[in-house]
Amino acid sequence: MALVTLDELRAAQKRIASVAVRTPLVPCPWAGTDAHTLHLKPESLQPTGAFKIRGAYNRLAVLTAEERARGVVAQSSGNHAQAVAYAAREMGIKAVIVMPDTSPAVKVENTRSFGAEVVLVRMHERDTTPAELAAEHGYVWVPPYDDPWIIAGQGTVGLEIAEDATALDLDLRTVLVPVSGGGLISGAAAALKLTMPGVRVVGVEPELAGDAAESFRTGERAVWPFELTHRTIADGLRTNTLGLLPWEHVQAYVDDIITVTEDEIRAAVAVLARRGRLVAEPSGAVATAAYLHHPEQLPPGRSVAAVVSGGNIEPSLLAELLA
Repeated sequence: MALVTLDELRAAQKRIASVAVRTPLVPCPWAGTDAHTLHLKPESLQPTGAFKIRGAYNRLAVLTAEERARGVVAQSSGNHAQAVAYAAREMGIKAVIVMPDTSPAVKVENTRSFGAEVVLVRMHERDTTPAELAAEHGYVWVPPYDDPWIIAGQGTVGLEIAEDATALDLDLRTVLVPVSGGGLISGAAAALKLTMPGVRVVGVEPELAGDAAESFRTGERAVWPFELTHRTIADGLRTNTLGLLPWEHVQAYVDDIITVTEDEIRAAVAVLARRGRLVAEPSGAVATAAYLHHPEQLPPGRSVAAVVSGGNIEPSLLAELLA
């Protein structure tokens, strides 16, 4: 499978410039140590609360007029759902979103608020229902991660990190990126390796949904039962395997994938709110959790950047984690 190119990444950056926020690299003096300093990339500040708007808008922007008239269908536990719904509304495209019936209510409500039709299904039906709806109604399927346009859009996160690290004169050595189906880690790693060859890209996922870490360790793409991955509090990272195209990118560009515990994720959400003044959902906090709790697994080099991938958290859960 073809890996995304630097030209494709830069084209995506131009395509989404009017929609996606160019989030800053935020210094975190409260998290500095003798060995490392931390900067956060707060994708929670995007219009839909997560990085997913980048890939969704990039994918919809290249649809033909005929494809736009047919409408789109997508599946997601919440952040891709909101992103596709928002991008579709901006372009006047009908959107149908398939979501697990266990999705956080705030993500379902937000998706509907952008005008999309939401179809709730059982978790194991999430990835098969879109194909059925596409066949029945002619919708164009917009996958959450296994698509070159999606990967290129998410990769603009990596382009911005590289550009801003250079502008700030950071000796950036390590970038921590959450891993689920692999769209973000694929695009970000490609962008970083193609523009900052010396940087190390490390994926982070929950211990309870560690299929990508197992895949990286064994060299074979692992598939975990949904019953296992569904245990984690990080609902956006419950995907049970890397996509085929993301797996190719991971093998080509990613230096390591590490895991964090549920307690570490919970603690990171609270620390980001109290010290970083950022609202992060559990999925968005895993990279920060790795920095805070697993410094021994970070490569040598002082400057570290961590992507806070989303902030769509149930208010009641945030209150619980801050209590």
